[in-house]
Amino acid sequence: MMKFMMLTAMGALALALGGCAMNGASSGTAGEGAGATAQLITANGQMVGTATATQTTGGLELTVNGKMMPPGPHGAHVHTIGRCDAPAFETAGGHWNPTGKQHGMQNPAGPHVGDAPNLDVASDGSGKLTYILAGATMAGLLEGDGSSMMIHAGPDDMKTDPSGNSGGRIACGVFRAE
Repeated sequence: MMKFMMLTAMGALALALGGCAMNGASSGTAGEGAGATAQLITANGQMVGTATATQTTGGLELTVNGKMMPPGPHGAHVHTIGRCDAPAFETAGGHWNPTGKQHGMQNPAGPHVGDAPNLDVASDGSGKLTYILAGATMAGLLEGDGSSMMIHAGPDDMKTDPSGNSGGRIACGVFRAE
């Protein structure tokens, strides 16, 4: 709620100062190259990868590198709270959605800013995903209580609101500025 109120106030200020739209994003290239990293941890404390976010002109470039994960496709999303309490990681909240859209890149009313393609994990437990979170900013990712990277047990169907039917939360990491 606090993030929404802050973003709403920031959006009103931006409109008053020149018509810039805010969606957890800002115009311009200020901060380009700034980054944040999250260490992905399972409920039993095993590190199974990293997620990095780097500011670009089009948004945040999200890179997830998984290791020792179950093979197959897994939903991968930025969640709205920078907290990952085991066992279910529910403290990370829902998907990062400062624009108030529905979930999924195939949803005509979506996507959330934090929606990403599935992380495809090979039979050796490794997987890599690189994707641009369009319009997102480092400031939006790290403001307030921060944000987290979540890996789910199953694949995201890319359309079902609010979470893509991607199942339980199997790995989580809090983004920290580099």
